[in-house]
Amino acid sequence: MITFLVLFVSMLLLYLLLVAGSGGGDGLLGQLFSYQEIGAAIVLAILTAAIARAMLGKAKNRVMNNPGKLLKAPFMFIVFLFPFFYAMAEANLDVAYRVITGRIRPGIVRIRPKLKTDLGRTMLANSITLTPGTLTVDIDEKSGDLFIHWINVKDTKTDDERIKAVCGSFPAWARRVVE
Repeated sequence: MITFLVLFVSMLLLYLLLVAGSGGGDGLLGQLFSYQEIGAAIVLAILTAAIARAMLGKAKNRVMNNPGKLLKAPFMFIVFLFPFFYAMAEANLDVAYRVITGRIRPGIVRIRPKLKTDLGRTMLANSITLTPGTLTVDIDEKSGDLFIHWINVKDTKTDDERIKAVCGSFPAWARRVVE
């Protein structure tokens, strides 16, 4: 129930924030929102929260079962954006260098990030795919391994070295945010 309430309030506030100032009625509340917008916000927030709760409930992810972690997760995600954008800028420069010089060694590598939840694996896969030079091709559902197409495959001895070379600290951030 707490999950539904947190999602409902978040979606309601987000919707009202996006339509603020379009009311034109009497009083402060009337100037900010029309009654139709408030009604639409409530209906859409209920639908969105119900659908999101059903989808997240199927994942049986520990974030949704832990209210403290649920409230901490959005903050951790915002903090994660700083190393993500840094890695993205670095990858852009690396890809530009490789395109100009022609020094590429493309291939598909398998990494074992040891993430426990589908949400964690999804966050990692999307982070890898959004970073230039890498693309998540497949995820092994049984083991949780990711298959990644990489523009410049490097010889690595251990799986930890491979993970560090392909996606840096993304697996650790995925653990902090969603597990």
